[in-house]
Amino acid sequence: MTVGPAALVRTELFESAYAWRFIGSVLLTAFSLIVGGIALALWLTQAEPDANGRPRREGLYFWAALAEFCWALRVADGVIAEPPLSWGPWGVLMAVCYAGWMVSVMMFGCHIAGWGRDRRFHWVRWPMLAIVAGTALFTSLSLARDEPVWLTGWLAVEIVLVVAMVGAFAVATLRRPNAEQLLVAGAALVTVAFGVRDWLVIRLSDAYGETTWVRYSSVFFGVALLLIVLRRFHAATVQARGSVAALAEQVAQRERELAATYAELEAAARDQARTHERERILRDMHDGVGSHISSAIRQLQSGQTSSGDLLRTLRDSLDQLKLSIDSIHLPPGDVGALLAALRYRLEPRLAAAGIEFEWAVDEVEPVDRLDAQAMRQLQFLLFEAISNVLQHAQATVVRLEADMRGQTVQVRVIDNGKGYDATHVPRALAERAGAIGARLAVESRPGRTVVQLAFD
Repeated sequence: MTVGPAALVRTELFESAYAWRFIGSVLLTAFSLIVGGIALALWLTQAEPDANGRPRREGLYFWAALAEFCWALRVADGVIAEPPLSWGPWGVLMAVCYAGWMVSVMMFGCHIAGWGRDRRFHWVRWPMLAIVAGTALFTSLSLARDEPVWLTGWLAVEIVLVVAMVGAFAVATLRRPNAEQLLVAGAALVTVAFGVRDWLVIRLSDAYGETTWVRYSSVFFGVALLLIVLRRFHAATVQARGSVAALAEQVAQRERELAATYAELEAAARDQARTHERERILRDMHDGVGSHISSAIRQLQSGQTSSGDLLRTLRDSLDQLKLSIDSIHLPPGDVGALLAALRYRLEPRLAAAGIEFEWAVDEVEPVDRLDAQAMRQLQFLLFEAISNVLQHAQATVVRLEADMRGQTVQVRVIDNGKGYDATHVPRALAERAGAIGARLAVESRPGRTVVQLAFD
């Protein structure tokens, strides 16, 4: 106790001690709660799946949170005027919080050193548990018997254990130094120094009025934790940027490979299209021109054909050859262009046969489902219908009509010939109409024969 004038005692002694004990305790408690909350949030959110798919949390943050919360409660004792418990249990609780903080800090250091997941160091947990249990036991004895020597002696044992642990950690740091371990090692050495000072000054000299220094060492661990979190966040950001850049490069590489593959496929498709077109022309020439030439040869070999029939067969062959060539340039679905090409090729032949040709074709919409193959089928179907008029109908007029009926395109070949039995539709017309999905209708009587095609 200090006895003297009130102004002197209050100004020089009480106010400074009050500032260190009360205001400092409030600031330390707030700081520990903030750091502990951050560490707890990191422990709860930073979980990675293990080999079994279960979430695996980083123990580093758990022990940091536990240490800060223990220390917040321990330091808050300096600002709590009326504790919620009686002095005995409350004193034990404060000592256990101190031991819990010390044990949690040491476990925090174990995780920083990489020992937390190493099975060889699992035994460390038992000495840590013994420290907490021993603190509770010897604090109870000291308070119950009013003999501080029990707690003083146990704190000496704790200091020896802590020094051994800090020494092992310092040696591991010197062997493989890194920024995180250096930060924690520095904070641990300062804390040990403060703890030894407090034990010597307060416990051995009975200077209970002195303020403990070790209460402020928690700030170093809090700052170390924050710096470690910032370093890890920065490393994760750099890694993420590298991963994004690597992924972007892989995507670009795949895009180049796909572009090269697409170019190869496109070239192969063009080659295949040219091959198919050559095959189609050869097939059309074989089925059309070839069959007509074969017919002409058979007519000559029989010796029973007239020159007019032979000439008509050869003209059919030539017309079909020209139409095969025209079909190469026909736009898919353009029925109007197909009819115009047919008129260009067959009108001179009709005129030479003394048959008047009438053109009544309106503008019609393209038929989307008529591809190149279907357009050729339609071309040969109409050629077949007009060729039948030339060969058999004895007509004087052929009329070609096309118009729209709603969404339907209709094409008609009309002649004024002698007609035929419409119940027997020519097989070639029916087959080609079925191949292109067109509705074929035939009506015939003397003086009027109509072959009509309809496309939806």
